[in-house]
Amino acid sequence: MKLHELKPSEGSRKVRNRVGRGIASGNGKTAGRGHKGQNARSGGGVRPGFEGGQMPIFRRLPKRGFTNPTRKEFAIVNLETLNRFEAGTEVTPELLIESGVVSSAKDGIKVLGNGKLENKLTVKAHKFSASAKEAIEAAGGTTEVV
Repeated sequence: MKLHELKPSEGSRKVRNRVGRGIASGNGKTAGRGHKGQNARSGGGVRPGFEGGQMPIFRRLPKRGFTNPTRKEFAIVNLETLNRFEAGTEVTPELLIESGVVSSAKDGIKVLGNGKLENKLTVKAHKFSASAKEAIEAAGGTTEVV
């Protein structure tokens, strides 16, 4: 194979269909839009969700519940995941992100009491569950709300 023999693989390149370029093209005059009607007009067509005048699905279905626009979403860390740090370490939100325990802090970090903590740690987070606080203090560590 030589440089001048290179060709794109079959079907990878398709010629764009140029409409409205004469009768012979097969897409001249009405340019494949047919005669008259809503979709033949410029700017024609219907809005998303329009079902031809039938009551749209989003109006037929019942609406329930409430979405809080100011909801805070905390990244969750369980006690068992804190065992990776050596005793005496100060565990901060920055350290948790750096070490890959959480991908991002979102609106903060909440420590939950799932698992058993073996090391004495100083844990700094935005929120603690009651059981997590209890377990950290039982292991000889301290908690601090950031």
